[in-house]
Amino acid sequence: MALLKSLLALVAVATSLLAQTASAAASAGCGKTPTLTGTSPYSLTVNNKQRQYYIKLPPGYNNTHPYKLMFTFHALGGQASQVVAGTGGYLPWYGLPALDTGNTAIYIAPNGLNQGWGNAGGEDLLFTDAMLQAVEADLCVDTAHRYSTGFSYGASMSYAIACARAKDFKAVAVLSGGPMSGCTGGKDPIAWYNQHGVSDQVLPFALGKQMRDQFVTNNGCTKPASIPEPAKGSGTHAKTVFEGCKYPTTFVAFDGPHTPQPMDKGASKTFSADESWAFFQQFKQE
Repeated sequence: MALLKSLLALVAVATSLLAQTASAAASAGCGKTPTLTGTSPYSLTVNNKQRQYYIKLPPGYNNTHPYKLMFTFHALGGQASQVVAGTGGYLPWYGLPALDTGNTAIYIAPNGLNQGWGNAGGEDLLFTDAMLQAVEADLCVDTAHRYSTGFSYGASMSYAIACARAKDFKAVAVLSGGPMSGCTGGKDPIAWYNQHGVSDQVLPFALGKQMRDQFVTNNGCTKPASIPEPAKGSGTHAKTVFEGCKYPTTFVAFDGPHTPQPMDKGASKTFSADESWAFFQQFKQE
């Protein structure tokens, strides 16, 4: 009888711990009637500057179900409205919702200052923090599943998040980025995907390799003797999935210029959205 009581007590403790773990991943907005449901941009004041962002809720949004949260940052000279509409060379929300057949995520498209992400004094990171606070207080978010992606300057902002907010985000997908948004910290591991064109004349291919190597090191991966790169003019891409990493780490080199939508020769659509989505999808919610 004493043994049975002890076992029951252990089960109760384990159940309690599991419940605490589950509740810890659910944001304060779970169970609330949402107000962030419109298609117009929402505003926040950060560092005495008005900042704006758009939100896309999944169809049939359920305020008791914690959703993944995905940030989609625009490039230099772009606007969040273009990311939302799929204009100016973007697929809508970088093509991710079209692949999200299970309606698993809430999407955010922030607007940069001066149409970019200079992150002076860390102000764009503070904007990201403020968006997290506002969105997660209103909507039901799985706080263990925050993701970020973007192209060019937007990729640089996702890189800055990987450097400074690795403990707050699950993974990033950096599409032809560079270090323009800075890299505060930059030593912590995080699930990392980046892709870069070997003929990029805007942000040279060497920058993509530099960022890749940084997170190969941060994630403790085994770096192979050589990492494949497609020949110029081949119309192909080469994908490397690193081994021995603390967190998944992937690099795609493609034969092409500075573009958010690279395509292999003869292909009818980009591989960018598929690769980014597949990378994010490997992380299953508890």
